[in-house]
Amino acid sequence: MLQTVPGQPAGDPIVSGREASVLAYGFMLRARLLDDKFAALYRAGKIHGGVFLGRGQEALSAAIGVHLRPKTDVFAPLIRDAAGRLAFGEPIVDAVRNYLGSALGPMRGRDGNVHRGYPREGMLPMISHLGAMISVVNGVLFARRMKGATGMVGVATLGEGGTSTGACHEALNQASVEKLPLILVVANNQYAYSTPNSRQFACADLADRALGYGIAAHNVDGTSLPACLDTLNAAFAAARAGGGPQLVVASLLRLCGHGEHDDAGYIDPRMKTSPLGRDCLKVAEEYLVQEKLADAAQLAVWRSRAITEIEEAVSQVQREPAPDPFAQEWSALSSPHLNEMHDEI
Repeated sequence: MLQTVPGQPAGDPIVSGREASVLAYGFMLRARLLDDKFAALYRAGKIHGGVFLGRGQEALSAAIGVHLRPKTDVFAPLIRDAAGRLAFGEPIVDAVRNYLGSALGPMRGRDGNVHRGYPREGMLPMISHLGAMISVVNGVLFARRMKGATGMVGVATLGEGGTSTGACHEALNQASVEKLPLILVVANNQYAYSTPNSRQFACADLADRALGYGIAAHNVDGTSLPACLDTLNAAFAAARAGGGPQLVVASLLRLCGHGEHDDAGYIDPRMKTSPLGRDCLKVAEEYLVQEKLADAAQLAVWRSRAITEIEEAVSQVQREPAPDPFAQEWSALSSPHLNEMHDEI
């Protein structure tokens, strides 16, 4: 992955302090610009299937990603986790390959858009039934525990609507009984597609549900990068130290439709002008300038270089072949002759 903006390949992460803010901002910026490019390609008819943007959730997602340790931790990202994917080591070119259906992509062009991952590296391809990913993370954590692994955590992300599923309840109950080092990060973006919170749950705060499972809870302002970094740092530390599952609930607003096909006309205009409606990328930029970690000129340079990196990746992928249905055997990637991605979990 080209290091043309702040950020580094997944490695031993910086998880606190001023350096962490610069690191995470780099992944936020790339994710936003990459999403913008995907939206443009979708509108131009270059992408088949859905395009789901993480606009407004990049601070939370990046804060997750910079805390993850590759090949030690496991991450189950969802549709708005481009920043977390990049921070955990996904190359921009692979994200583009999946959206454009390249045969050279991580899923060989056989599964669309957000359903991609690297199981051997600990990044799980998402299942459309969102609450189901928690139990998958639990399973990986169980397997690694049985092999004697220690110091690991598993992160599953979820929207507030996903907490209403039976799969979420069952998996949280299992994780709490077994004291698994699970971190469930809930992006409470106020709407489950178009269903407002008032029609989703009756409790005053989703974090209150943690008490019923006997697990720890953390609330955070999802529009603030420093707050997200601090809160995720605490949750990761507790899980790694044997503190059992951690529930992190971030309050924010999805600054776009559910997907590019959705104009989000159902969102209450008052929310857009409330603190929930702050753009976390702009808030992060203001913070970097205020703390003298960057100035306007530096921010412009980072943006320009990130745009160049993304455009080069798109140009490269557009020249790559699509899958050939007459030359390839269309079986599951986990089949014996294609199991190179599934040797070790």
